[in-house]
Amino acid sequence: MSESNPPETERPDPTPERSATATSTPQATVGKLGDPQVQNYKLHVPLQAGEQVIMVRKKHWMFLVPNTLLNFILALIPVILLVKFLDLVGVSGGKPATIIYLVWFLIFIFCSAIDWYRYYNDTWVITDQRVIDTRRKSPFDLQVSTADLVNIQEMTVRRKGIFQTMLDYGDVVCETAGSDHNDFTITGVPNPREVQALVDKERDRERTRGRTLLS
Repeated sequence: MSESNPPETERPDPTPERSATATSTPQATVGKLGDPQVQNYKLHVPLQAGEQVIMVRKKHWMFLVPNTLLNFILALIPVILLVKFLDLVGVSGGKPATIIYLVWFLIFIFCSAIDWYRYYNDTWVITDQRVIDTRRKSPFDLQVSTADLVNIQEMTVRRKGIFQTMLDYGDVVCETAGSDHNDFTITGVPNPREVQALVDKERDRERTRGRTLLS
């Protein structure tokens, strides 16, 4: 289902004064809106002058755990079938069977490691000026997309299905201004309405600041 912008909640302005210089490795809040700092987060792109990170989000755990369980099942079933087959034909597995087991489980570990790597390196950063989407499929494949807050026109929360509704995760679709009218989508984010409210609040603040500078 889709949800319109929620009422704006009171929240202290995280950037009452802008610093004169940018920071390449800022402190970032990871998790729900208002949570205390829990870790350092190193951005993959440099911040602009005076820009500050106010939230970092990763995908919901539902994007990781089911894939890990599926990889485990796919790795376990062939081994069980091979053991049963060798038992039926009365053949001892011996060293060749052991090698097959090890190779198959190494494949499982490799696939799971890729899933975990992508999960922990697929992040969305909200600053007081931009939304930054970072995707990394491998150490040699980095994709970074950004959208200025002032260019975001409409925002919609999309939650489909029983799991997204019960576990409260979904997509935040930001319609950006421009001739191509591209949508900037934050997919699979936990508590999407909180992200939507934060982006909405920071967008309005940034637009107000821009009008003040022009007047």
